[in-house]
Amino acid sequence: MPLGPTQLDGHRVGARLGAALPGVVTVSTDEWVEVAADRIEDALRWLHDSEEFDAAQLSNLTAVDRHTHFEVVYHLQSLDLNHLIAVKALVRNHEDPLLPSVYPVYKGALLQEREVYDLFGIRFSGHPDLRRLFLWEGYPGHPLRKDFLGLGALTPGLGHFPNEDRANPSRQLNRDNLVSQEMPHEAAGGAMAGSGH
Repeated sequence: MPLGPTQLDGHRVGARLGAALPGVVTVSTDEWVEVAADRIEDALRWLHDSEEFDAAQLSNLTAVDRHTHFEVVYHLQSLDLNHLIAVKALVRNHEDPLLPSVYPVYKGALLQEREVYDLFGIRFSGHPDLRRLFLWEGYPGHPLRKDFLGLGALTPGLGHFPNEDRANPSRQLNRDNLVSQEMPHEAAGGAMAGSGH
């Protein structure tokens, strides 16, 4: 049975990346390398184009809310060399988080950056179509942020999930503003119940 991809040592990646792009690496650990947020596109482009690392695939892009800042995490992969690289960028402005898009390097970032924007509220400058992916425009908040729900005096988020209170919905559930879980044919007396469909 073939072995899965190897996670590359962050110190090794950081040393090579820092030599190629002085000042881009801020921290290296055994597991990942952190790069300056404003240079994330340059760093990932270098790793993508490097013969040594061949980070041709963006297998995952996600974020972590650390209360005071965000970490945006990129998992890069080389299928030819069978290895993975973990790269982080810190977004220090928690109130208005902004990071350069890596869409110019990885077309797969198109939907992944939209997902992070939708769920964390992190904007990506230069993204060609930055809009919510799962939730509707105007949705109140970003569900994976630590302050999304009011969890005490220090987190003034929503008091409840939208539509949690069916008697007083936060928005229309559909064009007919149905509040019940009944299907339309059930509400009409079950006309389709015995139809065999």
